[in-house]
Amino acid sequence: MAAQPARTTRQRKQDTLNRLEHDQDVWVATAPADGSGVPYLVPLSFLWDGSSILLATPAGSPTGRNLKATGRVRLGLGPTRDVVMIEGTVDTVTQAELTGEEGDRFAKRTGFDPRRLATPYLYFRVHPQRVQAWREADELTGRELMRDGQWLAAD
Repeated sequence: MAAQPARTTRQRKQDTLNRLEHDQDVWVATAPADGSGVPYLVPLSFLWDGSSILLATPAGSPTGRNLKATGRVRLGLGPTRDVVMIEGTVDTVTQAELTGEEGDRFAKRTGFDPRRLATPYLYFRVHPQRVQAWREADELTGRELMRDGQWLAAD
């Protein structure tokens, strides 16, 4: 397969937004707050609302405990040759705090509804602070698309 030409920052932003809108799963990397354990990486389904990413995982899982304790996460979308990396802050959202409409949208988008499970789940709202996207080495320069929660390219 021939390498594609390097994309502009604007095109990378559009491709990233398209991926957030249409992909279903994301790699979620967390670590314990006290540094005592190993980093943890799991795939989770997500809902993108245009400004934040909603995840759900069992409250007692390593990912749930780490997200709640640190309020930080790193996400990876796509294959290694067309990756989007997102660093974000995290708000913990209980099922009682989640609106019925948002819970319904999450269930429809992801294909499962944690509200209906016996295992206690928490939702986590990720607020992207830094976004990077690149395909090949020719896109490493300019891979940063968002810094401090602000897009660097206009729409």
